[in-house]
Amino acid sequence: MNLDWNTLGFQFRPAKSNIRFHYKDGAWDDGQLYNTYDITMSVAANCLHYGQAIFEGGKAFRGRDGKVRIFRPEANGTRLNSSARQLLMPEFPVDRFVEAVKTVVRDNQEYIPPFESGGSLYIRPVMFGVTPQIGVNASLEYWLVIMVVPVGNYYKNGIKPVDAMISKDYDRAAPHGTGHIKAAGNYAASLISSKQAKDHHCPIALFLDPGSHTFVDEFGTSNFLAITKDGKYITPKSDSILPSITNNSLQAIARDLGMEVEYRKIAATELPELAEVAACGTAVVLTPVGRIFDGDKIYDYHQTEIGPVMKKLYDGLIGVQRGELPDKHGFITEL
Repeated sequence: MNLDWNTLGFQFRPAKSNIRFHYKDGAWDDGQLYNTYDITMSVAANCLHYGQAIFEGGKAFRGRDGKVRIFRPEANGTRLNSSARQLLMPEFPVDRFVEAVKTVVRDNQEYIPPFESGGSLYIRPVMFGVTPQIGVNASLEYWLVIMVVPVGNYYKNGIKPVDAMISKDYDRAAPHGTGHIKAAGNYAASLISSKQAKDHHCPIALFLDPGSHTFVDEFGTSNFLAITKDGKYITPKSDSILPSITNNSLQAIARDLGMEVEYRKIAATELPELAEVAACGTAVVLTPVGRIFDGDKIYDYHQTEIGPVMKKLYDGLIGVQRGELPDKHGFITEL
């Protein structure tokens, strides 16, 4: 292994191993570590034709003290099962999931970036149906694969705001559909809007609610959060939004800072009146949004740097993840 920790980005690269579990005849097997990143399945596999595929995202960090800390693996296991239930896939016991994550992280410890690099070990569980079939039915066989990827500090050159564009032509998810789970197809559905946004020099697309297009839903790959001019943390309440573990964690940090947190519907008409806006997710924690383009209207938050409140939230969560601040909420699992 010969990695330059300081030039790592956020892209796939093989590590030492991944752990795999096979579901057949109504039960999961005991799992096994694999040193290959290839998998063989039928061209008629259910996941390829009917989309029975779900995934998760987490991280492990090496602290200044050398300890390895995994961030909220039990929450990822719980959310994986929520996705599985929605798509008629078998649940995987959360305690076994946490142990599996610990096993694969432990086996790949040399791929965890050092504290000084600001990097982390990204954890990507993915479950998919592999029964060969041409009729529309739930698969009878599944694989759960948990792989890990060393990734760098997303903000090597400082946290700079990006622009976002409201998607006018497409929805990420349907009302009463799969927007609230981490289904692979949700992200495929967001690609065209993301491309449209990037074509207009906006790195991210913002979706409104699929029912009326009058309320803020979420960004293509991240939850929406904002700070109001009177200092409240607000984030949308919607049945078509993925319950973000990062967002939930940031809310806890906000309350620790004495902030009022509101989980409610946010009308699109409120966007011009907000003080700070950000996208939040596992990969980056927070991406501040400098401007939102809404057709011929522009909502400008007049920021060239991350806002003061978002900076406190970011520093607070990163501090817990990296072992620099107390873990008041039991977010950390140590190896």
